[in-house]
Amino acid sequence: MAELTKRGIGEVLAKQGILIAFVVFMIVFALANQRFIAIDNISGVIRSSAILGVMALGVTFVVIGGNLDLSVGSMMSFSTIVVLDLHDKIGPTLAIPAMFGLTMALGAFIGFLVGYLKLNSLIVTLGMLSAIHGLTLTWSGGQNMDIADKAGTWFSVFGQGRVAGVPVPILIFAGLAIVLSLVLSKTPFGRKVYAVGGNGKAATFSGIPRARIVFMTYLISSFCVACAGLLQASRSLGSQNTVGQGMELEVLAAVILGGASLLGGSGTIFKTVIGVLILGFIQNGLLLMGLAFYVQYVVTWLIIILAVWLDIAAKRGRFWSQIA
Repeated sequence: MAELTKRGIGEVLAKQGILIAFVVFMIVFALANQRFIAIDNISGVIRSSAILGVMALGVTFVVIGGNLDLSVGSMMSFSTIVVLDLHDKIGPTLAIPAMFGLTMALGAFIGFLVGYLKLNSLIVTLGMLSAIHGLTLTWSGGQNMDIADKAGTWFSVFGQGRVAGVPVPILIFAGLAIVLSLVLSKTPFGRKVYAVGGNGKAATFSGIPRARIVFMTYLISSFCVACAGLLQASRSLGSQNTVGQGMELEVLAAVILGGASLLGGSGTIFKTVIGVLILGFIQNGLLLMGLAFYVQYVVTWLIIILAVWLDIAAKRGRFWSQIA
């Protein structure tokens, strides 16, 4: 009986641990500071997490497909700088689709290298992280980018606007999450992504075009990065050319925290959203408790280690290795 109870608890933690952790974090921070549960604070946290969240939605596809994408931070810097630069040259109406095209071209290039040439995704995206950063600096001439007429442009609606009192970034984040969740869970393409990530060779023998599926996951990831770049540029109407530096680790932390396995084949969009919110509320809670902002980096690292450990433990059915 006791063994069955332990097994049941283990199964619940494996399947719903992320939701339990989210509730626990919210309760702890709410007890520590009542301002934490204020509507304005909650709305502010979700709004500030929207950019990270949009990027994490795309990376979820890549990770479920059995690969990694460490280039999203540099790619977001690139998309932000490009749309700000083109805004004053050709206008926002043309600058936005041009930025999406250029950003997704980078994603297609990465997808080609990983999917069709079957290169290691960690090495490819790590190299592209530096390459895209260099491309961004070349495009901007090493300078920060600002829109000349900030008061006279409608471009700010994406990052600063509201619809029925709800910030537009939250609506975009929620809308993308719903659409991509349906794609991943209700379409043949989504099932193929799970199959390729779970067992690539078996998927290939089953007639699934593995290279094309991997290619498409990176294309989706780059589309989400372009959306994040649009939100970032629209929110501030100006940007440093390193605005996305380091965000790839936060994105990966949110995706892993949401239950997506680094080995591929598992994960959901909904739980990635929860992972994003956990990171956002943890950072906010630490600041409200009076801790320095750089403590967040240590906490993020601890969360990544804990999430990976729990992921591996859930798969092997024990917390400790049998060898140990």
